[in-house]
Amino acid sequence: MSGGATAARELPAGLDAASVEQMSAEQLLAFVIEQFHPRLYVACSFQKEASVIMDIALRISPEVRFFTLDTGLLFPETYHTWRRLEQRYGIAIDVYQGPSLARQAVLHGDKLWERDPDACCGLRKVAPLKQALARVDCWVTGIRRDQSPTRANTPKLHWDERHGLWKANPLADWSDKDVWRYIAAHEVPYNPLHDRGYESIGCTHCTRPGSGREGRWYGHAKTECGLHG
Repeated sequence: MSGGATAARELPAGLDAASVEQMSAEQLLAFVIEQFHPRLYVACSFQKEASVIMDIALRISPEVRFFTLDTGLLFPETYHTWRRLEQRYGIAIDVYQGPSLARQAVLHGDKLWERDPDACCGLRKVAPLKQALARVDCWVTGIRRDQSPTRANTPKLHWDERHGLWKANPLADWSDKDVWRYIAAHEVPYNPLHDRGYESIGCTHCTRPGSGREGRWYGHAKTECGLHG
């Protein structure tokens, strides 16, 4: 287990998986903030779901902590969205990074993302995530069940065996339209690449416009970076 005494595999007394599934995104975020803060960490990918979660979480508590994995290969629009969110909410997002691109090229050759995207994601995303989660008891993600078949059975809250802590997915049962409705209703800043046909946004060299996650790792039999399985 990566966290302290707060983290445990059992849900608190009186709460079961069925009742968790009935919670709204706001209710689930309020629950994990109360249960785990300050050992709660909210992942921020600067995609539209992350913007929504940030807005909801900070309405509940201004002390919620956010982190991002900066691969050094994000789109300019993503870095711009990052700055806009920090300015809008008056926060500083913690940053975790892998080796520099120059160091990676020395150790593994140039353009590793083309030759071995799994290895590249391992260095630039999976390893930094492990570092980010080393001292927390629960993390929050923007996963939605309708994003891909591999995410179709995602629970709203579950024990993350891979990382040894709880994992909350408050938007698991949201549709794409639900996300956009929230953004419009609350005037939440979002990544402008979504307006150009990018449904899922990752690194510049591995992301193309497309619905769902079909625009990720174009030309490779790969739909996940390894953060979620």
